[in-house]
Amino acid sequence: MKSSSVFSPHSSFAWSIYHLNVFVLIAMGVILLLVSGLVLYASWRFRAIGGEGTPKPNFGNLRLELMYTILPAMLLAAIMVFTVRTMQSSDPPQGAHPDDVEVVGHQWWWEFRYPQAGFVTANEVHIPVDTPMLFGLGAADVIHDFWVPELGRKEDMIPGTHGRIWLAADRANTYSGACAEFCGVEHAWMRIRVIAQSKQEYASWLHQQQQTPALPASGEAAAGLNLFQQLSCANCHTIRGTGTSGTIGPDLTHLASRETLAAGRLNNTPDQLYLWLQQPDIYKPGSHMPNLHLTDMQLHSIVAYLETLR
Repeated sequence: MKSSSVFSPHSSFAWSIYHLNVFVLIAMGVILLLVSGLVLYASWRFRAIGGEGTPKPNFGNLRLELMYTILPAMLLAAIMVFTVRTMQSSDPPQGAHPDDVEVVGHQWWWEFRYPQAGFVTANEVHIPVDTPMLFGLGAADVIHDFWVPELGRKEDMIPGTHGRIWLAADRANTYSGACAEFCGVEHAWMRIRVIAQSKQEYASWLHQQQQTPALPASGEAAAGLNLFQQLSCANCHTIRGTGTSGTIGPDLTHLASRETLAAGRLNNTPDQLYLWLQQPDIYKPGSHMPNLHLTDMQLHSIVAYLETLR
């Protein structure tokens, strides 16, 4: 996954944060240069010189004291005003405006619910270009933090509370994000992919996600479906149309349409899906994904079935 930076904004919300960051960095840089210059000047001007004796002490300078009190106060006031304006520019609306996307942070993956479209996906969220989307934020276990630096502000996700942020993108692209609050051993592999699409592509994706995948009638994929339903997979995961309703792990209804596995830990290819099912503890230690000690034939069958979920 490509790196992401607050210095590469791609939404009006991110631009306001960028301007605040630049303003503060310039102000702090000027102060650093000024203080460093004064220290160097004082070191040279008041260096010890043989025969001069002890310098005469200075017990106060009212003009200087007023200057270094008032000027920092004015700078802090300017930063406060700029900060409040930035917060207001990305503040979600008050009242009954519904969430466009509901986000739930889990150890260690992301659940994305589209309440108006009526489906759930995981780790990859799609949005239309140039359309602000209201994200509702919550956590299932511990404190997480939702952050996609190029698109907007970051927000803590605290169990039992409901946060909200705006998210938007000014051009079609894939934007990377992550959990910004340490939440356990696999915190580093709790990645977010925000895929911004044209309105037509986004509408097509919504329609595709609302469909229920066809059940394979025969062959290796059908054997994989039977295994999925018989083993403990069905206790943790949901696949629409199969009668499963697990919520411990991600919804797998359209797993094969996603680009990554395990919140960015692996690419979503048949080979890497096989490896993930074979030894999940190797790739993501501490996760709730169990090692079922499947045989090679069982693994190939389940992979064949999961690859049909597009």
